[in-house]
This record gives sequence, C-alpha cells and structure tokens, in this order.
Amino acid sequence: MRRIRAAAAGAVTVSMLTAVTACGGGSSTDGGSNDSPKTLTYWASNQGASVEIDKKVLQPELDKFEKDTGIKVELEVVPWSDLLNRILTATTSGQGPDVLNIGNTWSASLQATGALLPWDTKNFDKIGGKDRFVDSALGSTGAQGQDPAAVPLYSMSYALYYNKKMFADAGIAKPPTTWDEFVADGKKLSKGGKWGTAFEGSNPAENIHHAVVFAKQNGGDFFTADGKADFTNDGAVEGVKQFVDLMATDKIVAPGNAEYAQNQSVSDFATGKTGMLLWQSASANLESQGMSADDFGIAPVPVKSGTPGAGENVNSMVMGINMSVFKNSDNLDGATEFVKFMTSDAEQKILNTAYSSIPPVKTAQTDAAFNTPATAVLKDTLAKSAVAAPQVADESQFETAVGTAIKNLFADAAAGKPVTTESVKAQLEKAQTQMPTK
Repeated sequence: MRRIRAAAAGAVTVSMLTAVTACGGGSSTDGGSNDSPKTLTYWASNQGASVEIDKKVLQPELDKFEKDTGIKVELEVVPWSDLLNRILTATTSGQGPDVLNIGNTWSASLQATGALLPWDTKNFDKIGGKDRFVDSALGSTGAQGQDPAAVPLYSMSYALYYNKKMFADAGIAKPPTTWDEFVADGKKLSKGGKWGTAFEGSNPAENIHHAVVFAKQNGGDFFTADGKADFTNDGAVEGVKQFVDLMATDKIVAPGNAEYAQNQSVSDFATGKTGMLLWQSASANLESQGMSADDFGIAPVPVKSGTPGAGENVNSMVMGINMSVFKNSDNLDGATEFVKFMTSDAEQKILNTAYSSIPPVKTAQTDAAFNTPATAVLKDTLAKSAVAAPQVADESQFETAVGTAIKNLFADAAAGKPVTTESVKAQLEKAQTQMPTK
C-alpha cells in the first residue's frame, strides 16, 4: 500500500463498489481520436515525504514521455488520506483520470467495481508480457482466477529501521529479532523524552498493515479461505492486542501517537525522537528529512521466534503501488503506452531508486542499486516472509472498519483505559458488523 503505503480510507458503501457506470471517460484527446491521444490525466500516489517531492521526481519522467510520444501527461499527486475516496467517487461517476496509482491492497476491491481495465494477456503483451513481473507483486493485483486489475509499479516491504547512535548510547549491540527483544530495546530507548518507536494510531490503513502481520504471527487471519470476514478469531484478537500493547502495556510508544496521521512516525524517527521505526521502504523518505544513510540501520521486522520464514513467521505484507487504467478512458491506447513507459526497465530503475522501493520488473531488479545491504532486506522479505493483503472484494471496507477499531483502541490506551482481550474483541466484533453481508 506508501511510499508503498497503503492509505486511510473513508467509509465505503456497497453501492459505491457495485454501481459503476460505463459512461463518461477520462481526459479528451485533441480531435477526439482514440488512435492518437495527445493528453492523459494521471493520479499519482504520494510516495515521498511530500507532494512537492513527488512532483520533482515524476515531472522530468513525464516530460521525457511527452518528448518520446507527443502525449502530454497532466499530473496530480493525491495524498493518501484522499486517494481511495477520490478513486471510489470516480468509479461511481465515471469521471476519473486515464491512469492512476492504487495501493496494491485495494486491487481486489477496486477490481470489483468493474471500472478498471482488465489486464488480460492481450493487454499485458502490449507492455512486454506478464512474465516480466515478479510473482509476489502479481499476487496483489486482483482476485485469484481473474485478469489483474492493475500492473505492479513499485514493490515494498516493511523493515525495522533503527538509529545507530541511539542504540549505541543505550548499550544495544544489534537490532532485535523477536518481539520480546523489540520491547526490551524499546524500554531502554524510552527515556529523556524519547521513545522506543512510533505508530500512526489515527491512520487506519497503517494500522491494518501491522495488524495483519501480528495476527499471522499469532496464527490468525481476518478472512476465511472462502473470503468471509472473521475478525474475532483468537489469533486476530491476540495479534491486535499485542500491537496496541506496545503503547498500552509495554509503554514504548508515546500516548500522543494515538492521534498521529500519515508520515508522523517517520518524522519522529528522522528527528531522533524515537529509536526504531517499522515502515515500508523508508530510506529515501528518511534521507529527504535530513538523515544520512549512515545514521540508521535496516533489519527484518521481528517475529515471535526470531527467524523469519513461511507460515506464522511472516513479518510484512507484500506492499506496493500498482498502476491502473480506467476502462472508460478516451485514451486507452495512450494510457497503455504510458503504463509501458513507467514499467520499462529504464524507468523502473529511476523511479524505484528515487523511492527506495524494489522494482517489480525482474530485469530491473538486477541493477546494482537494488542489490545493496539495505535493499537486500526488502528483497529477501518480499521473496520469503511477506504475505499478500486479503485479495477480497471487501478489502477496502476491512481497512476502514478494522483500522478504525484499532484507532479506537489506541485512543483508549492513550487515555489510560485498560486494553483487554475482551475490549479488543468487542471492537473487532463491532468492525465485523460494518462489513457488507453476502
């Protein structure tokens, strides 16, 4: 999802997800010919520390595309807090951009609207073929058994970022590999107005990313094998409680984090207020906020056993950004050409280097920029110990409902109210009642 990040979303109704019109379209072409489009509209997600940074990264590449093809791309970088609602409004009105970025966790939900161009074999062949992309990225492009609703653009995984000086000052010799070690190190760091780590308690999507991993590590999941919501199984409840307890019981997260929104936890780490950060492909973001690459280390996210691997030791969701095309665009040929350009080896190297992400294109991954010790952690996680977000049509409602339940639990913890197994289960029960009935 930020940065392959996923995003906060407003309430989504069933009608918004199903009542998609086939009328309307994207931007118009000069002369109205679909064979020779001259303008495309593009909604890019906010990947860097600010919208302005994204514009500086993307505009030179869009200018390059215009020079090569004669097609002008009108760019809008949309903040994560607005992106999903903007997309959903566009799917119901039929008035969206030609091309857009989506958090990969939303792929199946947006696919269910019917508004996005299916990437069948014919369409994939126009951009060089489906086999150019790595399997982990393709696994988050839509529901199984259906043509993907999107094409992978940036791949990301969560990692543990740690402040080397703060670790040394606290007598911590190496990054933690288990949650017990993480908590113990966090307590050593939580002194003198500084804290072990930070979370964005009011950011429902960010909450979900952590909750899925904690639930998996406790043997739970939020959906059954046939895609039905199951928010109150023991593993899911225990996973959410373990996550919120980092503030409520372990006290290595500042109570004020209950109100934190997008990027605030990254800023706290970059400015030395916290010693550890769990984030998606954060290096470029941190360096843009003044940290040197030598100031922080990167390690896998902790697990219960200390050995990342398959099954309960998953330690990240498969994060990333996908590109989609509105199928009622007047510029389908130009839109497809733009996707081909953005997923070319050359552009994949430029863009993923800029965002510290991993190219989902196999041949681009061989570049030296993606074979450093830092990127090795991300690549290894994606290949061995990450799990895709639930590829169900109701995933966006899940993010909102469960992410908000966790937001409420963080608010309780910040207010000094006990967070118990019963209170966690009650919040998750309430969240499940908000899911559409089948």
